[in-house]
Amino acid sequence: MAEISSELVYELLKRVHADIAELKFGQRGLEEEMNAMRGTMVSMHHDIHNIYSVLDRHDQRLERIENRLELRELAEAQARFEPHP
Repeated sequence: MAEISSELVYELLKRVHADIAELKFGQRGLEEEMNAMRGTMVSMHHDIHNIYSVLDRHDQRLERIENRLELRELAEAQARFEPHP
């Protein structure tokens, strides 16, 4: 059986340390990418919220227009049956 010397342990520890440093570097890159994606998702969420707000305003305006048209149509229909001098 091979003897385990302190130099062998030192070399193994250096490799482990280098691997851990490489993993940390990769993890930082992933964190930056995730933060960028999170920012994009937040801005998309705000955009969608703004679109829904605009659609809601258009819906309200359309509803008011439809109500006015119905009132006008009723008034026109009623005017046909009223005597005109």
